[in-house]
Parts: sequence; structure tokens; C-alpha cells
Amino acid sequence: MANGQHGQRGQQQARPQSQPSAGGQWYPPEWPDRIRALADGALTPVDPRRAATVMLLRDTPAGPAVHMLRRRSSMAFAGGAYAYPGGGVDPRDEEHQVGWAGPSQRDWAARLGTDAGAAQAIVCGAVRETFEEAGVLLAGETPDTVVGDTTGDDWEADRQSLVARELSFAEFLDRRGLRLRSDLLGAWARWITPEFEPRRYDTWFFVAALPEGQRTRNASTEADRTVWIRPADAAAGYDKGELLMMPPTIATLRSLEPYGSAAEALAAAAEQDLAPVLAQASLENGELVLSWPGHDEFTKRVRPGGPA
Repeated sequence: MANGQHGQRGQQQARPQSQPSAGGQWYPPEWPDRIRALADGALTPVDPRRAATVMLLRDTPAGPAVHMLRRRSSMAFAGGAYAYPGGGVDPRDEEHQVGWAGPSQRDWAARLGTDAGAAQAIVCGAVRETFEEAGVLLAGETPDTVVGDTTGDDWEADRQSLVARELSFAEFLDRRGLRLRSDLLGAWARWITPEFEPRRYDTWFFVAALPEGQRTRNASTEADRTVWIRPADAAAGYDKGELLMMPPTIATLRSLEPYGSAAEALAAAAEQDLAPVLAQASLENGELVLSWPGHDEFTKRVRPGGPA
């Protein structure tokens, strides 16, 4: 799972109790000390790793619903938080030739703000992680088709090989005679893990519609629950403190609310701002202030010697 705050496959272990705040936003209890260390110059930020995550949509009579996973409570980071399928980009997907359909790698590079190789790897990461964690594959034998059911034993064996990184995504597509359907994705947002985090990710968020004939399943070892939920309902659950989420998740959910169908959201993707959102920490009158530019609802004030 990736959400802009993190994207690692975390270790399951005992963890400190996460800190609640307004709504259901989650933040780690060690943040205040790390923010102070960053402000004092005692903490050197690590370089963020590229990641991709997909907001998978399907239409319902009440409007589009989005597929979400709940991280196991035993996870070392963000246990119990809701997120989308996603994770780190595999560098091998930048170097190998990939069966491809839809906008070219150069087109994607212009949209994502990268070079063509990096763009290919990011788009591959989005499609691969959706298959690994939700069992949904945005690929087909021809430029205008998509595979159907992917739940057989042979598909599961390939999925497990991808998860274990025994098989690159390019190799997987080649073995199956498939082309990645990049035209089924729309780039939606970009969030970068704050500089005070020990693991950092530069995460691109995409939207996609659930292909006809495929169905989602909880294929992730990190999740104990999956749901299809309307963005407005998920946001309401967050506001009530019932659903735990990190800033990128709830921010992207709110941005999906205006659209009446998956097709509308995909059509709107080209107009979405991909300027990276990076949290900023500052010291004001002895009080640490944590903010995400353009997202005032997440601003936090950390008292000296105390939590937010």
C-alpha cells in the first residue's frame, strides 16, 4: 500500500499507540521528536523512493465507489488505517521493454514530470501493485482489450512471484503475451512523505475503473479488510473519527466526491494538479507547526515537550 506518507511493506510487530486528531487522521507518536530534530538540524532527510497507488473505481446506483484496504492493526506503521492498493516502484520496470498500449512513455513523462524511463516504471508500478494487492490487472492481449478473470491457480502463482520480486512486471507481461493498458489510468495527485520520516516515498496517485469481468479480492498480506465505499461516505467516516486515514488518502477521497461516475473521474484526471504536496515543519514562538500546503485541515501544532 502506498499513500504518500509511506509505501513500504511494513513489518508486523508491536507498535506505539497512534495519535488521534481531528477526524480520523493518523500520525505516529514519534513525529514531534523527529520534527524538533529536523528543525534543530539534527536530522538529515532521506531521499524519497518512487511509489504508485491506484484509486480503483466502480459505478453503483448511488455513484462511484472506490476500493480501499484497511491495514492490519499489527502493522508497524499506520496500523488500522485505510489506504489504496499501491507500493514502491520496481527499478527493473524502468530498464526493460514493456508491452504497452495507450499514451506513450514520453507522454506519461510529460504528465508525471519525469523522464520516459521513470514514467514507464511508475505506471508499471501502479498496474503491478493493483494486481498484487487487489487481483485486478489493467492489461490485455491487444491495445483495446482487457483480460477477464484473473483468479485461477496459474494467475495466483504469477502474482506471488511478482510480490516476491522473483518476476519483473515486464517479464510477467511478456510471458502472458499482454500489453499494459496505460490508457485505463489517469494521473490524479502526487504526495511526498515529510522530510522528518525515516522512510520516504514520492507517490503518484492514479484513478482507474474496474475492468468488466474482473473482481477485487484481498490479496494483500498487509490488509485485514477491503471495502468498496463511496468517497463521500468514506470522508464522512473519517470526519466522525470512525475511519482512520492519513492526509493523502482523505485529501484524494474528498477530491473524488464531485464526480458522478468512474468515467467522469477518469475524464477529469487530465486537469488534476500534480504539483507535489510535501509537509512543512516550522518553529513559531516555540511551537512546532506542521502543515501540508494547500490542505489546511491537516495543520498541526506541537507544543514543546508534548504531542500535537
